[in-house]
Amino acid sequence: MRKKYLPSLIFVYLAYFTHGMQTLSLSQNAEYFFDKWGYTDATAGAAAVSMAITFTGFGKLISVWIGGEISDKVGRKVLAVGGSIIYFLFFVILLMSTNVYVAYVAAFIVGIANSGMWDAALYPAAQEAAPKYAASALLGIKLFVSIAGVIFPLMVVRFAESGQNSMSIILPGVLALICVIMSLFCPFAYDDDMKASKKAKSNSSVEEALESTEDLVQKEIDEAKAKMLVQPNKLVNFTTMFYGFVCMFIMYGGQQYTKAYGLSNVGMTEMQAASLTSVYTIGSILAVLFWAFMMGKLRWNPVKVLFIDAIFTTIPLIAVLLIHNITVIYISIACLGFFAAGGALQAGLSVRQMFSPGRKGRNTGIYYTWMSIASVALPYFVAYMTKSVGEGQAVYIMMGLLLMFGVISIVMMSYLVLQHKKIFGYSAFAKLQD
Repeated sequence: MRKKYLPSLIFVYLAYFTHGMQTLSLSQNAEYFFDKWGYTDATAGAAAVSMAITFTGFGKLISVWIGGEISDKVGRKVLAVGGSIIYFLFFVILLMSTNVYVAYVAAFIVGIANSGMWDAALYPAAQEAAPKYAASALLGIKLFVSIAGVIFPLMVVRFAESGQNSMSIILPGVLALICVIMSLFCPFAYDDDMKASKKAKSNSSVEEALESTEDLVQKEIDEAKAKMLVQPNKLVNFTTMFYGFVCMFIMYGGQQYTKAYGLSNVGMTEMQAASLTSVYTIGSILAVLFWAFMMGKLRWNPVKVLFIDAIFTTIPLIAVLLIHNITVIYISIACLGFFAAGGALQAGLSVRQMFSPGRKGRNTGIYYTWMSIASVALPYFVAYMTKSVGEGQAVYIMMGLLLMFGVISIVMMSYLVLQHKKIFGYSAFAKLQD
């Protein structure tokens, strides 16, 4: 840990705690919003909420790749501040608007803030604040998203029962405002390195200029490539990118629609169904702590972690689809949270960097572009199917798709396990080498 940058790491985690609430703000408040937007038909209202979530995905999709490039060019602080301001405005607009199209615009813009600004800047910032524990630092992001995912659904139900629905929008809005303030004052390692590089060049010192940020980044990339016995082929490169889509599709489905699945397919009460989202997130929190220890302390290879995750993501999805017993559903959803949402996305980014060394901002942008495609495709599909066959059947079909992608992830990780030995000369199941 670079102690000077501890405040920036704290800011990153607060930002993603706020983001964890934002990602659930529409789906968990579905009835509140479609009533607020003037819908009298529940099916049409549910489709409108899913479409708003889709617009968030569109914002992610168009911004994340370019965001990574901008982050590498201008530094982390500019995007950290800009993203924080937009998150704050999102909650203000959501609170005040009674028009669904205004909500669509707000969702689209916060998608840009999420992937094009925060993801592009804060994921690298977390790694740069604690370079020796980069993988664990990324898992910390997931931990705080998950904590929000446990607390927020239960808060929404309690606020609704007390007639204070707006509080579930006001509270994360206040946190977003705190993020604005923190982002303005926190130092960022990458930005400081950029300033030091410019100062060295202005002093015309050859030795210092050689240690510029540009040279240091390239040196790190060259050292990573030098560890490879052979260069990864195009299929390996594609697999490390496409995993972002597969993992996000499964995780997003579990995060956004477990409540709807419990209500429409299992016959749960409102509180029981909301608790499914919390149980899912508790599973992910336990997984983050477990995998952070396994990768950080015991040096488990992230490829090994993702291979295990892929296998044990598929099993609970089978149970959820076939057994509609409430106890079985709770256990299965907890297991799904543990293996599908317990830092798999973040570990996948580490795998991407391992097999395709490059600028962290750029690699984050590439990886998160594929994730963003999933975050567009899934809610759009659910919205379309809800209009066609009703919400209950739509979310059941969606669960079937999650299972299909679970099987695909097993195939993908099996391939990377085999390629790891060929490229690095040691098994992915061995202790991670320095």
